[in-house]
Amino acid sequence: MLKITGLSAGYAGLPVLKDVSIHIRPGEFAAIVGPNGAGKTTFFKTISGTVATMQGDIEFNGQNLLSIPPHNRAHLGIAHIPEGRQVFPSLSILENLEMGAYTQAGKIAWKENLEKIFAWFPVLAERQTTPAGALSGGQQQMLAIARGIASAPKLLMFDEPSMGLSPAIADEIFERIVTIHREMGLTVLLVEQRVAEALHYADRGFVLESGRMVLEGSPDELKNNDRVRRAYLGM
Repeated sequence: MLKITGLSAGYAGLPVLKDVSIHIRPGEFAAIVGPNGAGKTTFFKTISGTVATMQGDIEFNGQNLLSIPPHNRAHLGIAHIPEGRQVFPSLSILENLEMGAYTQAGKIAWKENLEKIFAWFPVLAERQTTPAGALSGGQQQMLAIARGIASAPKLLMFDEPSMGLSPAIADEIFERIVTIHREMGLTVLLVEQRVAEALHYADRGFVLESGRMVLEGSPDELKNNDRVRRAYLGM
């Protein structure tokens, strides 16, 4: 599904990611954890194409992703739910979802996906004419996820979906992500500060530190790793 080899990327000629290699299998739920400033958001932005690659290769479903302009990558089936939600505040819930469905696949599957979205997030169905800016933080996160689903993706990338949310709402968001992954069979990449929760839901985990992938393994392997236990699990 996604194969990245020897990737270096950053800003103004300064690398943030350094020689990163990772292979995500179709249908896998993978979590990427690490401290603030490790390069997790830059990693997603490089896949989306908003941060330039300095060296290395990115392959998505057998295609050289670096040869695809950033504005066309969503049409391949890549949906990036960004840090901070970034909904369109002056547009209604329904209009935000329509913006997400601009991809070729999203237009074809619009009615089917809208039914799924409203089943998973009933509050969006109830308030679909409400401006997104009037929603709570948790509801905006639901809308950001739903907007990604509206594009009919093959790969969903979640950047810190629990940021700024209460523990109860964050747990609800995680449960929805797991349901979406299971019912749609999508490949999921999750970047998350709540390491224990991220590893609990994932099939496989990766640790990114100072721009380098330093560990990978099953959730149990990482949770039993002394380095992970000390640095991220408070044990």
